[in-house]
Amino acid sequence: MAKAQSEDELLSQIKAAGVLKVITRNAPTTYFIGRDVMPRGPEFDMADSFASYLGVELEVIEKNSIQAVISALKNKEGHIAAAGLTQTQSRAAEFMFGPSYQDITQQVVCRRDNVQPESIEELIGLDIMVAAGTAYSERLKTLQMQYPNLSWVESASLTTEQILYKVWQREIDCSIADSNIVDLNRRYFPELIAPFNLARSENLAWMLNTSSRALAEAVNEWFLDYQETGRLDSTLDQYYGFFEVFDYVDTRTFIRRVDERFPEFRQYFSDAAKKYNLPFHLLAAQAYQESHWLADAVSPTGVRGIMMLTQKTAKEVGVSNRLDPKQSIFGGARYLSKIRTHRFVDEVEEPDRTWLALAAYNVGRAHLHDAQTLARQLNLNPHKWADMKQVLPLLSDKRYYKDLRYGYARGTEPVRYVQRIREYHHIIENELE
Repeated sequence: MAKAQSEDELLSQIKAAGVLKVITRNAPTTYFIGRDVMPRGPEFDMADSFASYLGVELEVIEKNSIQAVISALKNKEGHIAAAGLTQTQSRAAEFMFGPSYQDITQQVVCRRDNVQPESIEELIGLDIMVAAGTAYSERLKTLQMQYPNLSWVESASLTTEQILYKVWQREIDCSIADSNIVDLNRRYFPELIAPFNLARSENLAWMLNTSSRALAEAVNEWFLDYQETGRLDSTLDQYYGFFEVFDYVDTRTFIRRVDERFPEFRQYFSDAAKKYNLPFHLLAAQAYQESHWLADAVSPTGVRGIMMLTQKTAKEVGVSNRLDPKQSIFGGARYLSKIRTHRFVDEVEEPDRTWLALAAYNVGRAHLHDAQTLARQLNLNPHKWADMKQVLPLLSDKRYYKDLRYGYARGTEPVRYVQRIREYHHIIENELE
């Protein structure tokens, strides 16, 4: 009985103090400060939700490495470690894990014009570096029992992201990283490749001290609701939903055009975004998806200009010359803003409101309305992009579209359209920092 009281004591202390302390690290896949000077990141969003569930404030304790995060948890500087932590045997022997929230795979990462190993044997003799105290180090040590000549360097001062940059700079041959980290960083450094997986699929989860059982039970209760209500899918979609397919050539070309073409139209994008309350880089990313920033672009279907406006839409937003880049950008921004502001009920929140508005810009509000109707029939949420991107492709399936008001539509196109814009948006923000 005394033990149970001890286990409950921490949760009672958290509620009495009104603060949940979560240990994490600064990275795009965990926690970071956004351009609006607000905290962001999948780990932050989940931790903030759990703190609200407990009725307390969230305090973020930032450490510079996985090793430092784990050490801080062991020293009880915080209550939970939420930093993209893989559930490994050695960690499970010392700590408790909460429920798994994401599946990842450890991948070998190299530069495509340097070395391209395709097996563990081909890693032998290469210059390999990983961050100290990571699951990658544990995996390499296990492999070393079978491959005694396998060697690597562990850095206590560099993060995984910093080490990937060194790979890109050709300062080292290869590294190891989780697949979600690889997917994100290839958008910034498109020459990076992941020639093979180093392990089977693994789980990411929060880590707690073994004396925190009541807190762990609260995490499990919160997570069940967080998952069942679709909030987990929405969080993962917000940060990873646009990293499904990587196109090296397209990404490399886009980065080049940020330097070559974008400056000519930058002020127009900036002014139009301010006027219509849109994210500047998102508007620019949309224009690139539409026309690759070509002011005189013309499609076989008759849409024209840098924002690829139809004659009807151009007339609606007051554009007299669709090939005039300023008119087109301001017209496209006005049209997107109109959809985003006036075409959805108040229950549609950001960022879903923006993703749905972009989809409507591409496929038309009528077809998007059909998709929302279908979502309700399938017990999916018509206000969440994570659900809608599953439904939209069904608009080309006769079993579904035959009973819808506006009939057939190429529903995979708006899904791909939004995904690519989100990709370009992510890259352009990085390129223009």
